[in-house]
Amino acid sequence: MVDFTLRFAEEKDLSIILNFIKALAEYENMAEDVVATEDLLKVSLFEKKSAEVVIGEYQGKPVSFALFFHNFSTFLGKPGIYLEDLFVLPEARGRGIGKIMLSFLANLTIQRGCGRLEWSCLNWNEPSINFYKKQGAISMDEWTVYRACDDALIELSKENKLMEEI
Repeated sequence: MVDFTLRFAEEKDLSIILNFIKALAEYENMAEDVVATEDLLKVSLFEKKSAEVVIGEYQGKPVSFALFFHNFSTFLGKPGIYLEDLFVLPEARGRGIGKIMLSFLANLTIQRGCGRLEWSCLNWNEPSINFYKKQGAISMDEWTVYRACDDALIELSKENKLMEEI
């Protein structure tokens, strides 16, 4: 695509990243769940390097982002890339930007010697599901995601007294 570029985010992009996160949350009807701040993102992305962000720009304007991190497959014995979020602004959709970004991440997965590129998608998000299937992705319907957070995470952590020994 002419006039479209991808680049890895830098610390100066914190406000852009946070705006994309808020736009995605709005799209997913989860705006009230966003507690991320530029300060939190700075620590997580650029100091601890817990995840990476790629920004897509059309005619010099940020129109998409992907946030991802490495996971590990014990069965494959090698790392993978987990795509936490991929978002294209509504006004930039239909131009192949999502496909370019997903292709970039697939290439990065291979370049880094990873065995898988994985992500989750909300069950109601038919446009994204159809898009992913067109790219050859398969749903892992036999797996269910579980999550411990907030009070449940705190309570679960109290069950292990071995941490005091480490």
